[in-house]
Amino acid sequence: MSDDHAVDLSVTWLGRAMPGCLYNASGVWCREEDELAALRASAAAALITKSATLAPRDGNPEPRYHPTPLGSINSMGLPNRGFDYYLDFARRYGDGGGKPLFLSLSGLTLDDNCAMLRRLAEAGLPALPEINLSCPNVPGKPQLGYDFGATAEALDAFDAAYPGLYGVKLPPYFDPAHFAAMAEILNRHRRLAFVTCINSIGNGLVVDVDSEAVVIKPKDGLGGLGGDYVLPTALANVREFCRLLPGKDVVGCGGVKSGREAFMHILAGARAVQVGTCLHQEGPGAFARIAAELAALMRAKGYRRLDDFRGRLRTL
Repeated sequence: MSDDHAVDLSVTWLGRAMPGCLYNASGVWCREEDELAALRASAAAALITKSATLAPRDGNPEPRYHPTPLGSINSMGLPNRGFDYYLDFARRYGDGGGKPLFLSLSGLTLDDNCAMLRRLAEAGLPALPEINLSCPNVPGKPQLGYDFGATAEALDAFDAAYPGLYGVKLPPYFDPAHFAAMAEILNRHRRLAFVTCINSIGNGLVVDVDSEAVVIKPKDGLGGLGGDYVLPTALANVREFCRLLPGKDVVGCGGVKSGREAFMHILAGARAVQVGTCLHQEGPGAFARIAAELAALMRAKGYRRLDDFRGRLRTL
């Protein structure tokens, strides 16, 4: 790995620089301050907090996460320490030594999201909000990103509540008409600077043959799928939204467990790449390994910068 310095994994976007292209997906290693500190000390190039609700939440009953041979299933239910906890962390974080901080927001109502955005704006911090439109694991709460009319209304309200750049985390879409319809809404909003694709594929079911039972308790076993299950869907969403959202950045998320999957996301057009299930299973040391594997793959292909191949996926 002595030639890693010859490969540049840095990213400049949103008016700031990141020393690399990899960081955590919201929900993993980011609920508690000591977890965020471990991410900051790792090779992660940025940090994003756990999706915050206005008030703290315990989340769904255990067991609510289960690893599988192809990834994971979870129904966490937004357990978090509440918005004030993460806002206080952001105040102490400063510029993070060159590692940007993103605050994930997932209010249970539109008013809650707008209240958090207004308070973040008043704080005048460099942290950037990523608003979660796509949590599939809160009983009785549909995914906002699947209601195009409600999404349009929400984005208008976000624009009014927050004067800076922001992003949204999207659910997976499966039909070209839905890609186009959501893109048309997103393109109306100039300060919506990035989208993260994708959140978990909601409401899967994993069955344990030995016990003849489901593997998680909430929602009678239904939960969001991550890991290998979601990689092809994540790549499709990244590629399509990169095509449909000129002037906006796309963050790839889903199925990244090595440098090869990170390369695929960037080849499909991703500006940066989040790691979720692999981070949960391996811990923050995963970032150094994945970054080294990505650098080695780029070197073998003759690439020195991410822009050498970003968005250059060929079709047949």
